[in-house]
Amino acid sequence: MKFLIIKKRTLLIILATILIISILISYTSIHTNSIPKSEHTIAIDVGHGGRDGGTIGKSTGITESELNLKYALCLKELCSQFGINTILTRKDMNGLYDENADNKKKSEMEKRIKIINESSADLMISIHMNSFPLSSCSGAQVFYAKGSEVGQNLAKSIQNAICQSFDNARDFVTVGDYFVLNYSNIPSVLVECGFLSNPQEEINLQNNDYKNLFCYSVLVGILEFFKM
Repeated sequence: MKFLIIKKRTLLIILATILIISILISYTSIHTNSIPKSEHTIAIDVGHGGRDGGTIGKSTGITESELNLKYALCLKELCSQFGINTILTRKDMNGLYDENADNKKKSEMEKRIKIINESSADLMISIHMNSFPLSSCSGAQVFYAKGSEVGQNLAKSIQNAICQSFDNARDFVTVGDYFVLNYSNIPSVLVECGFLSNPQEEINLQNNDYKNLFCYSVLVGILEFFKM
């Protein structure tokens, strides 16, 4: 599958790297029956869910909550290949809110923060899809909490890795006023993977090859942050 926004040379390098890593992991599994375990744990926050589908793709009707889950599960699988432990805030399409709560959004956000802060994770990645009235807007962007130097460093590391693979990715990180960032007790970032309001990006985000490359780029940023 060809994507004009992916740097061709970088794509070949990354695909070759994935192949080499897969071979090494297979070799390790055969000879040691296990994958080397990392001391790191990552909390992956899967945005929206249940009645809250998030933003919706205008062309295909895909919901943000569905794509968030697919990207989170992909990132979880890639992390496991490096022995990195992961904890997901949700593992299916159900919402995290209490069905009896008067304010379901507040109930959901409080549940997310509880899972994140009790996870004993080293950092948190919140997965989302973006939207904007202007359909021309596109590109992934990473946000961090105001005043968090470590969060900013994590955001820069992930953003840089994404920029190495996607030409239209934003080349800067931004402070984000989000509940999961403001109330998290660990270094946290929110990754807007792309714009469902952009027709081409809406299609790209649903492609498995695109998803795998994007999640691999996020993982590269995480590994760089950990200096692994």
